[in-house]
Amino acid sequence: MSLSQAVQSRDIRQLGINPNHWYVVALSREVKTQPVSVTLWKQAIALYRDSKGQVHALEDKCPHRLVKLSHGQVIGDELECAYHGWRFNDQGECAAVPYLADNQKLPSCKIRRYPVKEQDGFIWLFPGDVETLHAMSLQPMGVPEWDHLNYIATVSIINCNAHYSYLIENLMDMYHGHLHQDYQAWAEALLEDINEDAHRVDAHYTAQSYYKIDKIWSISQLFFPALRRLHPEPLDVSYVYPHWTSTLGKDFKIYCLLCPVNETQTKAYLIHFTSLNAFWRLHKLPVWFRRFVKNSLFGAAQKLLDGLVRQDVQMIEEEQQAYLQNPQRRSYELNRALASVQRLMTSQVEKGE
Repeated sequence: MSLSQAVQSRDIRQLGINPNHWYVVALSREVKTQPVSVTLWKQAIALYRDSKGQVHALEDKCPHRLVKLSHGQVIGDELECAYHGWRFNDQGECAAVPYLADNQKLPSCKIRRYPVKEQDGFIWLFPGDVETLHAMSLQPMGVPEWDHLNYIATVSIINCNAHYSYLIENLMDMYHGHLHQDYQAWAEALLEDINEDAHRVDAHYTAQSYYKIDKIWSISQLFFPALRRLHPEPLDVSYVYPHWTSTLGKDFKIYCLLCPVNETQTKAYLIHFTSLNAFWRLHKLPVWFRRFVKNSLFGAAQKLLDGLVRQDVQMIEEEQQAYLQNPQRRSYELNRALASVQRLMTSQVEKGE
């Protein structure tokens, strides 16, 4: 089956996004006292914290001379432009001009503000229609395992010079485990079933997992490959537009939180969770100790996760370059889950137009 046949009227590699969803633009820890510049689908945005630590998001462009506000600094609850010192409040209104004469009024210029939420260790931003947001009570997908004491997190940031569709297809296609033999995450994937609707695609595989976290010492498998043994586990992957999530047996949960930048650039946050649910004795220990264990083991799977990302990004960027060199050339696909996600991408973009 040719991928180009999956969607009749649109080029998947040129698709925009449906803005009426919550996207992840930063880790909470990335937004400190200085403004941070991020880009979400061609929109430059300045993130900053006010005097109370509350995160705000404004268009990253001072209306005075159109330079980046993120070059400036936060003064109290206002974002100050580095060029002339104009200040803006969290509504995007000009709040002060240092050289304004007594008989002059503040400029009436206003820049766009974006709804943001700090939740589960990340900054979620809504780039769409605010009326739609309120009317439909749209909420971020969330990462409930982030603060849960029974889950150990590792985060890898993906910066990929490719359209976001390539990343999603890579994540939904578990047959590409062939690429990751050096990191031995899973093997022998077999697609069993697909469910899809207007919001998500769920692909159900069976696979062989190299990890089994059932004894306290078994966490060492994350560090010592020689200890790993293949055993069968269900492998479920889901494209919950615009993000992705996966479970491998009962031991592992993975999220990929998307921040598409433009047609040839994608940023994403890949979060790997190792479950400690099997250790019932651990659950009886004091909360402070369990939190200490969770925090101490943060990043335990970093080498594995970074290795997987590095290999995937190389392949995805080569796919993008091949497309740019010859957009008319067909590619061939045997995994029907990819046609499903292409349909979902296209229908979501149409909804957002």
